[in-house]
Amino acid sequence: MEFAQKLFENQTFQNVICQKQDLHKKEFSNCIFKKCDFSECDFSGTAFTDCSFFDCNLSNIKVNNCSFHLASFENCKLLGITFGTINTLLLTWAFSKCLITFCSFNNINIKNSRFIDCAVRESDFMNTNLEGSDFSDSDLQASRFNNSDLRKANFIGAKNYYIDPVNNKLKQARFSYPEALSLLVGFGVIVEW
Repeated sequence: MEFAQKLFENQTFQNVICQKQDLHKKEFSNCIFKKCDFSECDFSGTAFTDCSFFDCNLSNIKVNNCSFHLASFENCKLLGITFGTINTLLLTWAFSKCLITFCSFNNINIKNSRFIDCAVRESDFMNTNLEGSDFSDSDLQASRFNNSDLRKANFIGAKNYYIDPVNNKLKQARFSYPEALSLLVGFGVIVEW
């Protein structure tokens, strides 16, 4: 088996197909994953430190108590993941050009997260601390923000979002026109040209 050992350092994994595998309590440090399929794998208790994922399928993975420190995801598919159970100690991660669908980021502190040019669709951010996070150029179609801290968040170039300013903290959050007009929907305001 490709991942029989517990500790992996300075390794590159390419075109690995490892679906529905038990990969819990592993440690990956300074590793690169390219075009790997980890769909439905169990990464509970696993630590990713200074790791990069490129063109990977991470659909329906389990991440209970999983940690991400200096982790980056580019052009990856993340479908149906419950991130609310991850270990947020020293969390630093960034997503670029990823498809993030049906995911839950509820009840966690993920300040300063980066979702750049991603399709973050039908995902939940309830009671989530996203202060200083960056959603620039992302498509947030049908994603839900409720009772979340979005202070100093960047939504420049983001589209298809609905954020109720009454139920979320938005101080110093940045939005671009004309998408920012959607912030008025919760007030029942009609804007005409």
